[in-house]
Amino acid sequence: MNEARTETPPATAVTAARQQRLELARQAFKDFYAQCFWSYRPDAEITEADIPWVVRELRHNGGHRGYRVVGELCR
Repeated sequence: MNEARTETPPATAVTAARQQRLELARQAFKDFYAQCFWSYRPDAEITEADIPWVVRELRHNGGHRGYRVVGELCR
């Protein structure tokens, strides 16, 4: 009777959010390459599966700027 209705976002909104997160991770890889990712290939293709690794490296080696990017990636 008094059931709470939870609406799921449309599939296009979820897809757009995932794509935006992936683009942010790719940009972070480029921006922080010398500081965080120097031991990896500079032309590495960052996929959705790599986002936790990007987050970890930014937390460990990215300084304050890296933490701010992590905040955006983990939303």
